[in-house]
Amino acid sequence: MCVHTGIKPVILALQVPLLYQLSYRELLSFILSFKNLFSSSCVSQVAEQLMTIAYENGVNLFDTAEVYAGGKAETERGLNRKHIIEGLRSSLQRMQLEYVDVVFANRPDSNTPMEEIVRAMTHVINQGMSMYWGTSRWSAMEIMEAYSVARQFNLIPPVCEQAEYNFFQRDKVETQLPELYHKIVPWSSDDYLASCGIITGKYENGIPECSRASMKPYAWLKEKIVSEDGRKQQAKLKELTTISEKLGCTLPQLAIAWCLRNEGVSSVLLGTSSPIQLAENLRAMEVIPKMTAGIVTEIDHVLGNRPHSKKDFHQAH
Repeated sequence: MCVHTGIKPVILALQVPLLYQLSYRELLSFILSFKNLFSSSCVSQVAEQLMTIAYENGVNLFDTAEVYAGGKAETERGLNRKHIIEGLRSSLQRMQLEYVDVVFANRPDSNTPMEEIVRAMTHVINQGMSMYWGTSRWSAMEIMEAYSVARQFNLIPPVCEQAEYNFFQRDKVETQLPELYHKIVPWSSDDYLASCGIITGKYENGIPECSRASMKPYAWLKEKIVSEDGRKQQAKLKELTTISEKLGCTLPQLAIAWCLRNEGVSSVLLGTSSPIQLAENLRAMEVIPKMTAGIVTEIDHVLGNRPHSKKDFHQAH
């Protein structure tokens, strides 16, 4: 599990998959997110069903948060040493665990020196509270700074980054982070489909009554969907549906497989609210072998937003 505030602990529950024969990289392909799971409309029985389905299908990372409060906890408390240590300790007590496998520093904190952050993360690892630490929504420059500080003071560097990555958010994962991979080894990217349901295509014909975008707290999401850019995205998703139908899969399955076809991506963070939805999303593993160069090119043609790396620039000149 994961916990958000300034910090984000993760439990790594390794298990041989029962329904899929996965390679090591594929074994780390899915993280189940509990960000919106335990709402008033989702009882503990459903949560238990979701965890059972996930675990039996080889999901070995469970992502949750210390508190959410609309993100206020992260911005108000930051990543100072006191909060990192006390926040993780409190999370472990609530989850009745002795340690987590990875604790994530969620969003950078400009008010706390990088050395203090890295020293605090090194401390919780040395104290046996976590095995590793990673970053979430950090820039490549900030990650490199953390790595440099760790190397300078013989501390423990971060080992992974959770970055937003989907059809419409590509630049960071496809151009910025790969350059980092060449400088920092080992390194992995745990990416998530932070699209609030947009990529599922459910907003193609407007805002459904029971959707998240129809709720008052998500007025910003509704504005995003009905905006000019939002309408263009929905039009592109409609075109992508043709490709998903050709492959015999759903649009969400195509979106997940598209993320995992990137060798720099070790896992995808899935948000789910029902057992049926989770089971369907997990079948995206069956789509990955179908992600040929031709299919990827078709998707790129529809999206029209493929980032150009330095390698592309040199080849063109």
